[in-house]
Amino acid sequence: MATRKPTKTSGKGKPGLDVTPAPGKKLLITDVALRDGHQSLLATRMRTEDMLPIAQELDAIGYWSLEVWGGATFDTCLRFLKEDPWERLRALRAAMPNTRLQMLLRGQNVVGYRHYADDVVARFVERSATNGIDVFRIFDALNDIRNIEHSVRCVKDQGKHVEASLCYTVSPVHTLDSFVSFAKRLEDLGTDTLCIKDMAGLLAPMDAYHLVKKLKVAVKVPIHLHTHYTSGMASMSSLMAILGGLDILDTSMSPLAGGTSHPPTETMVAALRGTPYDTGLQLPRFIPIAEHFRAARKKYHQFESDFTGVDAEILTSQIPGGMLSNLAAQLAEQNALEKMRDVLEEVPRVRKDMGYPPLVTPSSQIVGSQATLNVLTGERYKVITTETKNYFLGLYGKPPGPVSKEVSARAIGDERPIKGRPADRLEPELPAAIKELAGKPTSPEDVVSLALFPTIAREFFEAREKGELKPEPLAPVPEAGPKVAHELHLAPIDFNVTVHGETYHIQVSGSGRKEDGRKPYYIRINDKLEEVQLEPIQEVLAGVPEAPATGDKAKPKRPKPSKPGDIASPMPGRVVKVLVAKGDKVKAEDPVLIIEAMKMENRVPSPIAGTVAALYVNEGDDVKPDETLVQLE
Repeated sequence: MATRKPTKTSGKGKPGLDVTPAPGKKLLITDVALRDGHQSLLATRMRTEDMLPIAQELDAIGYWSLEVWGGATFDTCLRFLKEDPWERLRALRAAMPNTRLQMLLRGQNVVGYRHYADDVVARFVERSATNGIDVFRIFDALNDIRNIEHSVRCVKDQGKHVEASLCYTVSPVHTLDSFVSFAKRLEDLGTDTLCIKDMAGLLAPMDAYHLVKKLKVAVKVPIHLHTHYTSGMASMSSLMAILGGLDILDTSMSPLAGGTSHPPTETMVAALRGTPYDTGLQLPRFIPIAEHFRAARKKYHQFESDFTGVDAEILTSQIPGGMLSNLAAQLAEQNALEKMRDVLEEVPRVRKDMGYPPLVTPSSQIVGSQATLNVLTGERYKVITTETKNYFLGLYGKPPGPVSKEVSARAIGDERPIKGRPADRLEPELPAAIKELAGKPTSPEDVVSLALFPTIAREFFEAREKGELKPEPLAPVPEAGPKVAHELHLAPIDFNVTVHGETYHIQVSGSGRKEDGRKPYYIRINDKLEEVQLEPIQEVLAGVPEAPATGDKAKPKRPKPSKPGDIASPMPGRVVKVLVAKGDKVKAEDPVLIIEAMKMENRVPSPIAGTVAALYVNEGDDVKPDETLVQLE
């Protein structure tokens, strides 16, 4: 746990609660609704068309900055929304000329999930600055300063504002003093402001006060707090940070606040009104903005998750909300949602084995994917992802604490972890992207998009050229009640059951495949997830009936693995690259496919030596673990 060093202790050794408020000064506000707000609650699905109509009102508020870009928005725009992320940025810049626009930059990972070469980082920063970004919030998942240095220099070269971040977490190797020490190194690096990035909502109120207090003594740059509401502590921690001397606070407009998002903007403004920390922002101006986002959120109801509310369990598991929903989706794809509890218990164990990395992109995906595989295979580290191996090799940076020697040896074998800066091993990547797009009607920004997400960008460019850019469809907004309710037999999904005077709250979260006449249902009983097996005796129509599988759809597209040479994916995902062709000879452990799952690319190795007899996949195909993808003889 993070070491708490209060100003005073009681006779029983417990931290005292004596607080000396910092001198009163105006608190500055950054609103994150246009990026992290909807990323946290709506899977980053808000379209530009729902941002621009309210942009003028946001621009008039008087924020210190608006976070509008970066993080998962770039990937999501290309992959799901079929929007050019660069066009979004230019449109927001034009619509909000009076406010600083801010983005989240994952250091050497840029806006992706691996390290990119220095030339990609430099060009991305230059293009982002040219298209409208003023403030670059830069972080590294492992707090490895070597993965931040180049990004900082690139932003400085563009004359833009650097906000370097320390990723806050709680573990035996993280203390308040260790965070202060890292903050000093970031200041020496040249950061203009310093961000405390509490991505999981683990920063407790008194720790927030003492951390900010220590930082204000140790560094001269302004302190900016970014915290999530996941644990329910965000507003309390924000207030205590303000009393400790905080300069800038992240909030989100109330319709996109709370849960796995952030403290509500209007609430914090109201709470500080008339105090020495008054933001100076006018509450009436927020009303039309809140109304707009309240209506807009309804459009994206299909992306709402059961795992985006306040969940105090995170104080034990330390799993951020976005990671939690990813795990749930991963298990649901395998009809294994009942194993969620096991995965939640496995994540802290895997994190310990890896030296207690903060759980933020991409380390959260690495830890989460490995924990899921450990549970689903029934044996810890029976299957080790490529990214787990790369982590132990040091390709993501230096782990915060000692790693498990046993697990490391299992992951990397005789290979030795690297000692230098990971990106120093990478050759320039832009030339290949430039060559591929030569002679085509593209822009400098397209080159960067291709370098960052080759497969997704190619699909986007092809659809754009054909005039077929169509975003994933949005489900109709549910009406207050069905128009033909009298014609339907309604099946409840959220209800109370009273048995012998005891009342239980029941929520139906999902169902699995029917086998032998029985179907698993995943239900929450008083917020505890359980699996029940039902054998329907009589069924009635509830809304739209489930159509039976017929024709080609009823037949599996790929055979089930049955022989040693039948190669399957360890988890549901998407084929990024096929590395072999029919007739190729492969050795045991040779990679045959690259599968993207949970935003991570994993190499699928051959279990035996043999010759490729059949290929059942193409690049871009979705795959499941019960399918043979490559067949060896």
